[in-house]
Amino acid sequence: LLIGDSICNGYQPFVRDELAGTAYVAFFATSKCVTDKSYLRALEFFLDEYQYAVIHFNNGLHSLHTDPGEWEIGLRAAVKLLKQKARGAKVIWASSTPLKKPELTAKAKKLNEIAARVMAEEGIATDDLFALLDPLDREANWTDTYHYKEETRKLQAKTVADCVRQALGKGLASAA
Repeated sequence: LLIGDSICNGYQPFVRDELAGTAYVAFFATSKCVTDKSYLRALEFFLDEYQYAVIHFNNGLHSLHTDPGEWEIGLRAAVKLLKQKARGAKVIWASSTPLKKPELTAKAKKLNEIAARVMAEEGIATDDLFALLDPLDREANWTDTYHYKEETRKLQAKTVADCVRQALGKGLASAA
């Protein structure tokens, strides 16, 4: 299960392609922030419907203008719910991706610092999409402030798929 926002929605079809024959890929993409009162109810619905082997999740970019303290409380509540409902699934946090605008990237970086602390405390692995994308040229890889061109979404998908494969014990993708 891939959980996220429009960034997740952008890479999820390529993750499906990457994992074809290895795993069925479902996704839950929403513009709701972990501080939205209906976010946890919607997430709980997805977690109750099916049993997943791996849950790869993020909830950051729609939180850029949220109070960081409130966001941390919401993130902790989401982690608690995931742990309660995971039914043995391996949970992976995906760091929030950088943005085209430096001031928004700084906000995402701040949320990632909070999330890194929370995930370390909770023993949850991190897929550092921020570190993967931040060095890239903004003009060559972004389509707008938030979103990425197809080749960059494919790069994200390969990284996500490799994290899922590792969690499943299937190893990294081969060059083929």
